[in-house]
Amino acid sequence: MLVKTFGSAVYGVEAITITIEVNWLSASGKDPLIVGLPDNAVKESLQRVESTFKTNFFQMPRTKVVINLAPADIKKSGTAFDLPIALGILGASEQLNNKEALSNYVIMGELALNGEIRSIKGALPIAIQARKEGFRGLILPAMNSKEAGMVNNLQVYGVTHIKEVIDFFEQQEKGLEPVVINTRDEFYNSQCDFEIDFAEVKGQENIKRALEIAAAGGHNAILIGPPGAGKTMLAKRLPTILPPLSLQEALETTKIHSVAGKLPENSTLVSKRPFRSPHHTISDVALVGGGGNPQPGEISLAHNGVLFLDELPEFKRTVLEVMRQPMEERRVTISRAKVAVDFPASFMLMASMNPCPCGFYNHPERECTCPPGAVQKYLNKISGPLLDRIDLHVEVTPVAFNELSSLRPQENSASIRDRVIAAREMQASRYKDHPGIYCNAQMSSKMLKEICVINPVGANLLKAAMEKLSLSARAYDRILKVARTIADLAQSTDIKPEHLAEAIQYRSLDREGWAG
Repeated sequence: MLVKTFGSAVYGVEAITITIEVNWLSASGKDPLIVGLPDNAVKESLQRVESTFKTNFFQMPRTKVVINLAPADIKKSGTAFDLPIALGILGASEQLNNKEALSNYVIMGELALNGEIRSIKGALPIAIQARKEGFRGLILPAMNSKEAGMVNNLQVYGVTHIKEVIDFFEQQEKGLEPVVINTRDEFYNSQCDFEIDFAEVKGQENIKRALEIAAAGGHNAILIGPPGAGKTMLAKRLPTILPPLSLQEALETTKIHSVAGKLPENSTLVSKRPFRSPHHTISDVALVGGGGNPQPGEISLAHNGVLFLDELPEFKRTVLEVMRQPMEERRVTISRAKVAVDFPASFMLMASMNPCPCGFYNHPERECTCPPGAVQKYLNKISGPLLDRIDLHVEVTPVAFNELSSLRPQENSASIRDRVIAAREMQASRYKDHPGIYCNAQMSSKMLKEICVINPVGANLLKAAMEKLSLSARAYDRILKVARTIADLAQSTDIKPEHLAEAIQYRSLDREGWAG
């Protein structure tokens, strides 16, 4: 007898429905056979299914049973097909009543040897695809049910054991309660709940101002300063002043983390902007994504959030260079012989570095012990094209004892975030007719000429700065974009000379002679 069940396979951040066809061909023959480009994990499901049947008093057919995973030209991987394969075998061998109802549901889950159901990856894109194709419901592990339950107009059932699923179909689709999630309440209640805050940072007012500008315009930034000056502490607090995620952004971010298996158990939407901080020993593939079955890398996991690269010159040159294209296109394409997948990668790059190998170049009190030329050599580990994509170069100086011991309250993240949100609202209005552009950092060169118009006084100031400070030509566009953001923070429709003056000071690494 031929029985069909339905599962789902995730490619990139999208799901494809897979039809599991189980046909009992004869009463004698070989053991069950899986076809349709299964990988080893899928083939091994027969062993898990057989153990599950034995511990739950069902029979594993020792006959000619063929299990086909269609479409047969797409490679299937992972252990999530265990449950639909098991139900298909029970239906084909006449051990399950009401098997016709199996076709109304997408069923996914990994089986333990005793029939317990373990969690899977990609529950959210699977649920979205199931709703799109008109299935009545989705049956999956209870640990993934909240994640999938965010999709409305789809009955989502969380199960912990195969007996629950069998009883559900035996009892005419009764006995299980669909998961009910109040997505909006859970999402909005946890958006601004941070464990860290800018109020904990003593002094460093100029650095806080620079990070406020970076957050308001979506600009990439690099912090340069000696060890212990607070670079990492400040960078970790950047997400607390970024605008809250919209529901659409949260959905995009959650899909990526779901596919990568990075969501905690029983979680729903990702409510805060991601902050990813990979170690400097990371490989190219781990950063941008890849593998035989392409998985998202750190730049995609930082989508709609912050990618923090601490001690930037310590990263391998090849690792840094592979970021250049994704930083421009805000997505990365992973191509393999038989598959090509796109992962979104719209992130803010935040980097930090010591000014030299010993860390004390330009230190107000301690002397640099590096040999001649070492500072420039250290800086040259970061390529010009990558540095060109970083808008703000911020010099961090040590905090004086008087500021560290001061009891004066510092401005908290909520106050800074309010100003950032107001600036982003101006930008949203400005770019409403430009799809895909949401902040000043994403402006094209053509838009720059239309939007970043400066008066003659500002033009003379910028010209003088370019000449006197020996700023490179690549600094010109970046200064205008940052000045536009500073004007937005001031709620000004025009870029004034004082906005340009502040933007010019954030191009430290472009100055000739900065490194001696």
